Amino acid sequence: MMTQVETTAGPIEGREKDGTLFFASVPYAAGPTESRRFHRAEPPEPWTEILSTKKIGAAAPQLAGTGLTDAPSVRWNEDCLTLNVTTPATTGGGRPVLVWIHGGAYRTGQGGIPWYNGAQFALHGDIVVVSINYRLGALGFTDLSTFGTEFEFSGINGLLDQLLALEWVQHNIERFGGDPSKVTIAGESAGGFSVSTLLGMPATSGLFRHAIAQSGAAHHTLPPAAGKVVADTFLHALDADGPSQVMAASVEQILRAQQQTIARLETPGTPETLGVAVSAFYPVVGNRLLVEAPIDAITSGVGSDVAVMTGSNRHETTLWSYQNQITEHQLEQRAREMGDGHLLKHYRSARPRDSVNDLMTAISTDFMFRIPAIRLLEARSYTQRNWLYQFNWESRAFNGTLKATHALEIPFAFDNLHQTGVDNFIGPGAIPQHVADRMHQAWISFIRDGNPGWNPYSAEVRNTMIFDDESGPIADPDARERNAWEGIR
Repeated sequence: MMTQVETTAGPIEGREKDGTLFFASVPYAAGPTESRRFHRAEPPEPWTEILSTKKIGAAAPQLAGTGLTDAPSVRWNEDCLTLNVTTPATTGGGRPVLVWIHGGAYRTGQGGIPWYNGAQFALHGDIVVVSINYRLGALGFTDLSTFGTEFEFSGINGLLDQLLALEWVQHNIERFGGDPSKVTIAGESAGGFSVSTLLGMPATSGLFRHAIAQSGAAHHTLPPAAGKVVADTFLHALDADGPSQVMAASVEQILRAQQQTIARLETPGTPETLGVAVSAFYPVVGNRLLVEAPIDAITSGVGSDVAVMTGSNRHETTLWSYQNQITEHQLEQRAREMGDGHLLKHYRSARPRDSVNDLMTAISTDFMFRIPAIRLLEARSYTQRNWLYQFNWESRAFNGTLKATHALEIPFAFDNLHQTGVDNFIGPGAIPQHVADRMHQAWISFIRDGNPGWNPYSAEVRNTMIFDDESGPIADPDARERNAWEGIR
């Protein structure tokens, strides 16, 4: 069955899929190509003929991935600013809306992969689900503002793509059965960074009422000086000294220069290194729409009317280290880089039976994900609409070395354990549907009502929902390790 919807830009035709109505690759912006490259996205040019939106379109330009959660290669196109809509029905109206922002370190990923299939939210929660593409890497996050005012937002264009998609939702989602006043934004990893950063931007006021940041908080932006280092390094790699050369470069040349920039700035010990766990091509603060670091804006009250649920996975960083063996010297060095000379001592005391690798996983997971999530909620101490979770269910893949790794929670939250590739990630054995059931229902409850079903988080109790074979809330898990970070920024 084909279904037509008249959007503000023109008519589209979707299809039935998984018991829902599905509209793929709907343009929410004009293609950011040619003269629009490195500029703030604009609404799409109107069309009059019915646009077929039955197949997933191209991703944003990106380099091939090598990890477990990013594809070796994807079909990409610079004209990539599209979104996908899954809805129970276009009739009836008033449904809550989930807008999903994909992860991938701001460099890889797309909104249309099977793990993000929104059919289960539509069927179980009567929710309209939107997943989006946005510009990545150098094309989305290189601060070229020194070239002139037309490049003012080039360091956050990927975020402004997301903002424009949210505005598209406000203007169009009623036509898909959704309620624009009932929008929840959610994302994982760089998607979680995006959610937290959007929360800290005054320009997003009124665009969403709830926010879910999975393994990504409000600390992952670059100050202007670091943004300049990234831009200068990128321009040198591109052999460009002015805007005309940047605009004339091929996408392939831009991606090669992006990779050279990453290699130069993210290799420990290089003169211009950005520091541990800080990446090139993060959003750059210091412009009119992202004036300050989002954690500072949130502390001052920006986004105070939004309910927030955030959390992390217990062993996030095994995703990058499950095949590695580190030495005692490397552990000591990395612990000093992330904290201070006493940090490792505290973790050894709290975890006397942990191996060197286990200690490295615990410290790096807390540094990159768990502690920033806690600090995001601490920054919002002026409201009680804060919830914290921790995903502890351990994958059996690779002989159990992944444990509760980064991104593992996504198919549980979406109730997509049946989707392609998930079985390889969770490993052999019985499907842990009972964990997915509990987590998926919590997400539905939060999207619908702004309350996932357990008590809010506070600095006094630190109530945390644990998702595992036996799920339930506990107070202040791993408190000794959390206390070790007091005073470390």
